[in-house]
Amino acid sequence: MKKKLQSLLIIAIAFIFSAQLDAQTKDNTTRMNVFISSLMNKMTLEEKIGQMNLPSAGEFTTGTATNSDIGNNVKKGNVGGLFNIKGIEKIKAIQKISVEESRLKIPLLFGMDVIHGYETTFPIPLGISATWDMAAIEKSARIAAIEASADGINWTFSPMVDISRDPRWGRVSEGNGEDPYLGSQIAKAMIKGYQGSLTKNNEILACVKHYALYGAPEGGRDYNTVDMSHIRMYNEYFPPYKAAVDAGVGSVMASFNEVDGIPATANKWLMTDVLRKQWGFKGFVVTDYTGINEMIDHGMGDLQTVSALALKAGIDMDMVGEGFLKTLKKSLSEKKVTQAEIDLACRRVLEAKYKLGLFEDPYKFLDAQRAKTEIYTSEHRQIARQIAAQSFVLLKNKGNVLPIKKAGKIALIGPLADAANNMAGTWSVATVQNRSVSVLAGLKEAVGNKAEVLYAKGSNLTENATLEENATMFGKSLNRDPRPAAEIRQEAVKIAEQSDVIIAALGESAEMSGEASSRSHIGIPMVQQQLLKELLKTGKPVVLLLFTGRPLTLTWEDKNVPAILNVWFAGSEAGNAIADVVFGDVNPSGKITMTFPQNIGQIPIYYAHKNTGRPLEEGKWFSKFRSNYLDVSNDPLYPFGYGLGYSAFEYGNLNLSQTTLKGNQTLKATISITNKGKYDGAEVVQLYIRDKVGSVTRPVKELKGFQKIWIKSGETKTATFNITTNDLKFYNSDLKYDWESGEFDIMIGANSRDVKIQKITWNK
Repeated sequence: MKKKLQSLLIIAIAFIFSAQLDAQTKDNTTRMNVFISSLMNKMTLEEKIGQMNLPSAGEFTTGTATNSDIGNNVKKGNVGGLFNIKGIEKIKAIQKISVEESRLKIPLLFGMDVIHGYETTFPIPLGISATWDMAAIEKSARIAAIEASADGINWTFSPMVDISRDPRWGRVSEGNGEDPYLGSQIAKAMIKGYQGSLTKNNEILACVKHYALYGAPEGGRDYNTVDMSHIRMYNEYFPPYKAAVDAGVGSVMASFNEVDGIPATANKWLMTDVLRKQWGFKGFVVTDYTGINEMIDHGMGDLQTVSALALKAGIDMDMVGEGFLKTLKKSLSEKKVTQAEIDLACRRVLEAKYKLGLFEDPYKFLDAQRAKTEIYTSEHRQIARQIAAQSFVLLKNKGNVLPIKKAGKIALIGPLADAANNMAGTWSVATVQNRSVSVLAGLKEAVGNKAEVLYAKGSNLTENATLEENATMFGKSLNRDPRPAAEIRQEAVKIAEQSDVIIAALGESAEMSGEASSRSHIGIPMVQQQLLKELLKTGKPVVLLLFTGRPLTLTWEDKNVPAILNVWFAGSEAGNAIADVVFGDVNPSGKITMTFPQNIGQIPIYYAHKNTGRPLEEGKWFSKFRSNYLDVSNDPLYPFGYGLGYSAFEYGNLNLSQTTLKGNQTLKATISITNKGKYDGAEVVQLYIRDKVGSVTRPVKELKGFQKIWIKSGETKTATFNITTNDLKFYNSDLKYDWESGEFDIMIGANSRDVKIQKITWNK
């Protein structure tokens, strides 16, 4: 009885506390509405449209900025926010104009592409997703927010949560891979890290992007057409965006591509019906860079027409293009837009500023002391080093070549071996590039006087000078060697022959992935592969240290190179983190979040595919009149969720609490994992479910849970998953989200391929 009373008391206290919070939230919303309504009553039409204008300061641009007189426009009230500006003094000077010299003294938003860190840079998003560690991912966003806000930034254009299953598309480097469930978990973690409660001066506004479907362009070519069914949108591509909205993201960025034949920037179904009415989004929507203007080339009309279309669709802020600024007044006079539509967009932008506390203190994010003490700190760099080491994926380790000993002579060879300015990867605009730790510096620091590190470049990045120039932009040149390729290669071979082990730092440069960096061939460039072949001929153990922003076609490398460690682009502490893993101070635990194809002909390739009416029998290559290829198996080179370590983890039998369930019961699934190796390490245990019979065709398996578990050498631990009917739900042909009775496969294992399976029946 006493325990029951205590439980009731706890419930009552929780209810009262929740009611108080609800009342407080309502009071805050009321105060905000009264304040903004009062302010808008004082605003002219021009000032309202000005709040919807987001020009670039021009410091970091991806296109052509059209606004050359920022200060004057701020003073006139023609600017709602500014981006591409770095440094507290510069930002303070502009904010001062806005709040002291403009008529209504409305503060500005200051945005930046803080994608995977600020000055302390973490692995590229595709790399950090390979940690499968939500606490680490949230921490990276928290540190990014602390540093950015200390430098005056209060808005980041992140996270990018586009699902992509085509590695030719360069922007896979900015996303979290192919899976909607994992992508949703990462979206929530990132937003929590950036925004917190949006009350402190080190919490910034997040902007989920690119809404929507940007990761599925035809041919893997950036900005290209996207076309898919609504049922696929809802089940496979929408979930991470919705998860971001559910997590309270403050802003959304419209994508460049079309959806149902209408560019996203003018798609009312997408921006209003789905985003606001179905999902309940309360923040504001900003275009991508010149997204409104680009609808002219889409064939949607002139600047006035497309600007009106964007506003009516639900766009609130125009990035760079000035379509709103230049045409909305005229469109209003011609009744092509309404005053209510302009007022609503303006209000949403003002609400974001209110929630950030800028009306209360316009200089909230302009603390000079913070700028001196909270950016690129030793603590932040240490965390970046730890997270980077977690992100590396050991793809192959024949004969336990890795880890190597800190002894003898170690040959470090390759165009990315001594390339500090490439370690941060793409979209690292705030990073001081040359301050990152190169592989050469990291290895030398790690071995000290215990071993000798011999270095040679070995080859240029590519055989084509123009291609290399295009792939090493933004101060990331690899200083192309003008000598003949054979001469550069022979120099490296001589050094390799003197060594005990060879580390080949090869792959892509930082800017071979990212925006406008699609590739039609996604292998290691030929000149580097020729170098690798010569290094293998020496007979010395070879470790391929793979730099990449996407899955690559590595069939030859997998067949011939004994050890392959994928290090992505690991950020500020790349070289130190690489040394930690190469020398065994850290046991690699990363698992890929995007399938690696055998060749480009298999693309798109992803684990959660449909079965087809003529599926190929598992383990077979070719069977006539089955869904397969003549020249290659259907199998990927490396499946989703794959990654090795220095320890071997052995999975026991999969045990289920029951195999027949009804209604809203909970299924408990357990499995034991034993570390059979010499090293302590972490294993990512993955839960997949297959709905065997549905009213619409269902994937062969879907990720529904995962746990990252630390297991000591010789130790056995048990992973437990509680499965409910929520894990069985999907959107049916009526776009109703529900589950259906029937048979299901429950699968748990080390990756999407290697799983233990049990069958169950679950009825309503």
